[in-house]
Amino acid sequence: MESVLDWLLDESQPSVRYLALTELLGKSESDSEVKAAKRRVARLGWAKQILDMRTLSGYWVSKENLYRPKYLSTNWMLLILSDLGITREEPGIAQACQTWMRRFSAKDGGFDSSAKGSPKHGHLCITGNTARALVKFGYVDHPRVRKAFDWFVRNQAELGGWSCWNYGSRPRGRNLDSWEPLSAFAVYPQQKWTRGMKLAVEKGAEFFLERELHRQGDRYEPWYRFHYPVHYYYDLLVGLDFMTALGYSRDKRLGYAISLLKRMRRSDGRWNLDSVNPDPESPQGRWDSEHPKQAATPFALEEPGKPSRMITLRALKVLNRIDAASP
Repeated sequence: MESVLDWLLDESQPSVRYLALTELLGKSESDSEVKAAKRRVARLGWAKQILDMRTLSGYWVSKENLYRPKYLSTNWMLLILSDLGITREEPGIAQACQTWMRRFSAKDGGFDSSAKGSPKHGHLCITGNTARALVKFGYVDHPRVRKAFDWFVRNQAELGGWSCWNYGSRPRGRNLDSWEPLSAFAVYPQQKWTRGMKLAVEKGAEFFLERELHRQGDRYEPWYRFHYPVHYYYDLLVGLDFMTALGYSRDKRLGYAISLLKRMRRSDGRWNLDSVNPDPESPQGRWDSEHPKQAATPFALEEPGKPSRMITLRALKVLNRIDAASP
């Protein structure tokens, strides 16, 4: 029977192969297998399919609105491509990223969606997703990216955590769905963190740990299912990914989430894609079912209910970090 690692290293999906070589096997970018896989990322498989969906002007659906329609326009496609190992070196990506930054850059240093003009205030979920993707694309030292990380510090609640609606003059309560700043810090080199950033990460992590990644309000079923693409939605695998990447693998308060991850592993060692966002039981999913003419268009790389390379890759990364941190 084909092993899980062989499945992830299959050459039919060079994005997954490249990520498995570097993130699971720890091979360097100079390794010949890594170089070969990276060269093929944009030429075969999911990344190629997404790149081929661009319009003649180099954007997805329309250059006029980078955010809508959900989840087919430029904003969403760039988030996925950043996960698949594409960088700004790929033709057309730098142009799309520059437009993305220019159009979404808010006057307060964050990012927010805007069809035209500059938004006044950054939006937490959009700032977090955009900053994370831009770092992965290779814009780690861009001034607008740096401003976004400073924005996270200024907009964090005093007691730690963030609210997706905590911007401008409309602060709301902190919540686990506001995970994007920590996921952005998880890919931002720690040597670039200021003291304020370090404290923000510590306070933000403690907010999630106090709640064991899932204890907030009534049980919310979508958190216990694994999704991809993530977009701006949270689930326990999303939480485990950024928490272990930030160095909290040994914290006992991750125990429930880790046990859930292990229980959800199939007998063949893989994990399923449980659902595609928006999850049918989420408020957005329910609203979409009641308003089909105005509903978002789900986008999936894999079939829900079937073994998923993207979910399996992320799950194995998490377990590898936990094993590496064990005494």
